[in-house]
Amino acid sequence: MQSLYSMEQAQSENLDKEEKFLLYSIDQMYELFLINLQLLIEIRKHAADFLVKSKKKHLPTSEEKNPNTKFINNEVLLLLEKNLQLQEELDKKKMNCWELDDEYVAILWKEIKESEFYTSYMSTKLSSFREDKDFVLDIFKEVIAPNDKLYEYIEDKKLTWVDDLPLVNTSIIKMLRKVKLPHDEHMSLPKLYKDVDDKKFAIDIFRKTVLNGADFAKEIDGKTPNWDQDRIAELDKAIIKMAICEFIKFPSIPVKVTINEYLEIAKEYSTPKSSIFINGILDKISKEYQESGKLNKVGRGLM
Repeated sequence: MQSLYSMEQAQSENLDKEEKFLLYSIDQMYELFLINLQLLIEIRKHAADFLVKSKKKHLPTSEEKNPNTKFINNEVLLLLEKNLQLQEELDKKKMNCWELDDEYVAILWKEIKESEFYTSYMSTKLSSFREDKDFVLDIFKEVIAPNDKLYEYIEDKKLTWVDDLPLVNTSIIKMLRKVKLPHDEHMSLPKLYKDVDDKKFAIDIFRKTVLNGADFAKEIDGKTPNWDQDRIAELDKAIIKMAICEFIKFPSIPVKVTINEYLEIAKEYSTPKSSIFINGILDKISKEYQESGKLNKVGRGLM
């Protein structure tokens, strides 16, 4: 969707070049996923280093001599730190941005310490795996993900990452929710592509939407009586065109699945009212296709 939108904005006609950029952008999105996991690890390390330095002070307090180590012993954070696949990916891609920009780790550690989640979590010295996991989920969702300084850093690092951030954060939350005991350093990370067909689908829907874009634009005409083409947001057009492409070019994908997926995309990336607007158009088009026999879905229950 973002590639289609960018291609339209740049008025580019070089499909091969844009396809390469699409695949590059997907790879970059996975890198953002990795560094956000790495960030959790670096925050734990920063906290551990803070406790060591506090003990070495000239006149440490009793609390500094015998600190609550619950945070640095959080089992979920330790699992991430020991994860072989994560370390292998980070080493392979030579990703060390939090070592170079450790001030952001310090900022987030301070925000976490000042949060009610941290106060509640640290009110005891012992915890269960479930409590550890719930705490990590809470601080990621409520402290780390919405942090303005982190957002600015990510935007400065790579402009395309800002658009990818909601999806990446959602993927991390899903992954953390699935972490269970017993797990060890061999715990698998989510893959960038589920399989070869998954990557092929990304390329196919991009190319087919671009190559049939003019025809899909005509399909939108007449379905929006109170709007002209110039008034429809470009992002909404890209979403609708991709959905139409799935309707008629991908016979194995059920119509309801297509509509629901693109409504979720609209809610995440477009204007507040876009999902209602897009739902109305896709509903009209799908019914029209069904009546005219244009929908060529294969398999039971795919209409």
